[in-house]
Amino acid sequence: MRLHTREWGTGDRTALLVHGIMSDSRTWRRVGPALAERGYRVTAVDLRGHGRSPRGEYTPRLFADDLVDTLPTGADVVIGHSLGGLALSLAVERLRPSRAVYSDPAWASPDPEQPLDPEVFASGKNVTREHIAQFNPRWDAEDVDVEVATLADWDADTSYFLDGRPLTGFVPDRPVVPSLVQLADPSFLVGAEDVTRLRASGFEVRTVIGAGHTIHRDDFDGFLKSLDGWI
Repeated sequence: MRLHTREWGTGDRTALLVHGIMSDSRTWRRVGPALAERGYRVTAVDLRGHGRSPRGEYTPRLFADDLVDTLPTGADVVIGHSLGGLALSLAVERLRPSRAVYSDPAWASPDPEQPLDPEVFASGKNVTREHIAQFNPRWDAEDVDVEVATLADWDADTSYFLDGRPLTGFVPDRPVVPSLVQLADPSFLVGAEDVTRLRASGFEVRTVIGAGHTIHRDDFDGFLKSLDGWI
């Protein structure tokens, strides 16, 4: 499936951005311009079921296949957040960027024995602006507005992408390309044992102290600082 994309900049280097569930390319409203200022041509996708991209079936593999169908190979850097990090990890061998950044990727649930309840995500379709602001006190007002808009354009059926299975078994065995795992503090998707295993297999792992799951909106400066040497 070809995905809708959004672009910033005209630089000689290429950066690709992949958002998380319930969001779309608008979530990168500060990241895209910041990378463009650093000499990148930046492309951000709307995953299937999100934003202006088509709807369809929803599985981790299909999210990954869409990235391969839409994005160029050999980018200088690709950043995937949450579900976007999961999709990127399943597509990275085919996309072959020079560097990959997984921002609090959706590789495991807090209790791998328990499946994620998709109804929890699906119910987010109808949350109010006030609830979003209260739940995310560090977000700029514009990010709250963006969240309201992206939820309106989101297909809540994407919540069922695991078909009732636990979110487990997605932590990569090794980095296909030089890779950074950027974690929230704490991360509820990458645990301490996973961090040890990731570092042992060649991933660099950095934590953005005090940041919530959507690091680039919770602490934009900390997000960029954590990318030193990778962008």
